[in-house]
Amino acid sequence: MAEEITDEIEETEESSVETFDVNYACLRCGTSVSNTELSRLPEIKCICGFRVFTKVRPPVVKTVKAI
Repeated sequence: MAEEITDEIEETEESSVETFDVNYACLRCGTSVSNTELSRLPEIKCICGFRVFTKVRPPVVKTVKAI
């Protein structure tokens, strides 16, 4: 019984860890880079040498009704 509970806990922990691929764009040249590519590099720097990135927003526009 205890083995079944630990198996269920391990399965829920694995499924709860989700990685979202966030895209960033260089402020100077506009090169798009993913979060995983930035984490591989020793320092956060674009290929043009600039260090400022902006987060690229999804093209979906959310509409919210006023209350």
